[in-house]
Amino acid sequence: MPKILMPVGDAAEVNDTFYAYFRLPEDGFEVVVAGPEARFYHMVLHEPPPDSNPPWDCTQERPGYHIEATLAFRDVRVEEYVGMFVTGGRAPEYIRCDENLLGITRYFLENNKPVASVCTGMQLLTAAGVKGRRVTCAPKFASDVENAGATYVNQPVVVDGNLVSGQTWHVNTELLKEFIGLLKKTAC
Repeated sequence: MPKILMPVGDAAEVNDTFYAYFRLPEDGFEVVVAGPEARFYHMVLHEPPPDSNPPWDCTQERPGYHIEATLAFRDVRVEEYVGMFVTGGRAPEYIRCDENLLGITRYFLENNKPVASVCTGMQLLTAAGVKGRRVTCAPKFASDVENAGATYVNQPVVVDGNLVSGQTWHVNTELLKEFIGLLKKTAC
């Protein structure tokens, strides 16, 4: 079964992560979760609380489920994978500093292997290098995209070559349709 790499860290967003984690195997892809270390990671739920007074101007974070990384970033052999799915949450803010993961991410981007990113997953991609690409992410990170030399597109899902990006977990269905389409063209 072709393998998809899913990098995570503590505070990966549950909906960003689990939709792809369970959806990709339905189309014949094995999802391999990697982290800074091989261990369990805490996931979180991000959502603006409904009807709060006073209202929140950002998302509230609550504890979620856990996910096991069976592999450390330093042990990833990129040639074993046909694609990469970058989840959101706060995890990308921290794991984007891992030199092993940056090298892995550059490999996928530069070797035309399909990469999908949702929401704040774009923080990892901007750290790895997306200069000249058209992407989307949560609108609050548009300036990060532009500072990295990419073009922010305010659309739910954007496809630019081997890169599929989505704004939030609310577009997971469309994001995964595009990603799986790329995987089937290039990996199967």
